[in-house]
Amino acid sequence: MSGSTFARTPQPPYYAVIFSSQRSAGSHGYSETATRMLELAAQQPGFLGVESARGDDGFGITVSYWRTLEDITAWREQVEHRVAQQRGREHWYLDYELRIARVERASGRPED
Repeated sequence: MSGSTFARTPQPPYYAVIFSSQRSAGSHGYSETATRMLELAAQQPGFLGVESARGDDGFGITVSYWRTLEDITAWREQVEHRVAQQRGREHWYLDYELRIARVERASGRPED
């Protein structure tokens, strides 16, 4: 992402995994694990990028972009990621939703 909060995605189609969550109180190793998951995701085949934001109230949205549904499935099943998912359910999230969408069209501000 080189200094930008925007993921640099290719021309569509590709997929977006949208993870909305409400954090619980306390860290319980969250920051370290989140950093590791980003590093690990970036090594996975088909990973295109990620965008993430969290408010002071603990509500956050992370969108990761993937080339194919098979790439998303492989990431979901990755061993370290499975452990992080379990820790999230047990320690980090009061509530969450996961959605997968196919990106058909994308546009933005032209580069200067």
